[in-house]
Amino acid sequence: MSNVETVQEMYAAFGRGDVPAILAKLDENVQWEINGSSSDVPWLQHRQGRDGALAFFQSLGALEFHKFEVTAVVPIGDDRVLSLCNIETTITANGRRNSEEDEVHIWWFNADGQVTGFRHRVDTHHQWKEFHATA
Repeated sequence: MSNVETVQEMYAAFGRGDVPAILAKLDENVQWEINGSSSDVPWLQHRQGRDGALAFFQSLGALEFHKFEVTAVVPIGDDRVLSLCNIETTITANGRRNSEEDEVHIWWFNADGQVTGFRHRVDTHHQWKEFHATA
């Protein structure tokens, strides 16, 4: 299976709510949200290992998803995949609606085809303002 196919399978699993299927594709020492910001927004935190990735997915419970559309999944060299996603959510604690067009997801892979790193690129300041309802 190619790395692109692995990423596509993980998005399909996310759509079904099948987090265990996603975790099975991760290296046990995966770096989640590589170089993450120092923000206190729960889904923007750096995490490590499968337990850290699980904590990320648990943090998404603070969001109601209205749209999660993957518009592109492309290989970047032998060990990375880049995805573009359009995402709309509501932060359930404050009712703030958030929209990200062309949110970038970067996936790193090892030689065994397991994910060793993940990072999503978003407007972190906007995410922080919506999370804290300051905008």
